[in-house]
Amino acid sequence: MDMDTVIDAARLRRFMERAYRAEGFSGDEAAQIADVLMQADLFGIESHGAQRMMYYHRNIASGSVAIGAQPEVLRETPVSALMDGHFAMGQLTARRAMGLAIEKAKKSGVGMVAVRNSSHYGIAGYYTLMAEREGLASFSMTNTGPIMTPTFGREMMLGTNPLAFCMPADPVPFWFDASTTVVTLGKVEVYAKRGKPMPEGWTIDADGRTCTDAQRMNRSILAGEPGGVLPLGGEGETHSGHKGYGLALMVEALTGVLAQGLMAPEMCGAHGDHTSHFFLAFDPGLFGDAQAIRAQMSRYLAMLRASAPAPGQARIYTHGEKAFEAQALRLREGVPVEANTLRELDEIAAELGIGSV
Repeated sequence: MDMDTVIDAARLRRFMERAYRAEGFSGDEAAQIADVLMQADLFGIESHGAQRMMYYHRNIASGSVAIGAQPEVLRETPVSALMDGHFAMGQLTARRAMGLAIEKAKKSGVGMVAVRNSSHYGIAGYYTLMAEREGLASFSMTNTGPIMTPTFGREMMLGTNPLAFCMPADPVPFWFDASTTVVTLGKVEVYAKRGKPMPEGWTIDADGRTCTDAQRMNRSILAGEPGGVLPLGGEGETHSGHKGYGLALMVEALTGVLAQGLMAPEMCGAHGDHTSHFFLAFDPGLFGDAQAIRAQMSRYLAMLRASAPAPGQARIYTHGEKAFEAQALRLREGVPVEANTLRELDEIAAELGIGSV
């Protein structure tokens, strides 16, 4: 099996920026897109970093992502806005939308922005960190093309529908970012690239049986065949798969429905375009002294980390800790890039006529 290549983080970021400038984006836009992708790779979320570049490259080439498109505010109040992304690159639209939510939260205490007609925006949690840096708590979520089978079903009817939440705390914030499926399609793609079988309980095939063949399921999902990825919690109700199904519907209600965009089954393909997003930022100071609230959150997280670990476990983590530890390590030692992904980056470089990574 091919080994990963470790690439200096700054070098990988420069490659991403060169690529997106060559695709037709401005220097500032290229830097914004690269920042979202690099945050995923630095946090160890391999499925949404450099691994995603070939997918974006193809979307740009096909025209499903519109270079030069500008998101438009269609409806606005002091605490809310509805935006149309006009099929711009999802990262650019999402950054602008969360920026607007932050601006409203700093003026009015809370800001909410729903977006329709966007595209894949990367990791949901990136945008909550934008708010955290301003001392705000926030939510970020998006619908996607169909990939999830509803509980007791075998037809893909919902998306990965990730949900992210961040609350300021020290020494690191509480940072939660998770799909409402057992895993993302990107994780299935990573296993397929590595030629590894998936764990049981991730996907079901057209007959409703658990399937661990990542390459087979990746092809099947992209082709829109029956079967798909299970809701968070897994198959049926025994291990609470219905709760993941319900969370996915909640995300769909706040994105596609609220933004009056497309529902997952109406989108083209498992990755989907025409996606909708939802962002909410709020000032914890609405409820009391903001610093006291931050200190209380920090104390509680410290209590969790100091609580007794299960047998055989070294310690307890709180959400976001591992990501920030991975970031420190990768900034110091480099970002591992899987061999097939590296070949894709070389292919992109050749097609765009830029230097390889």
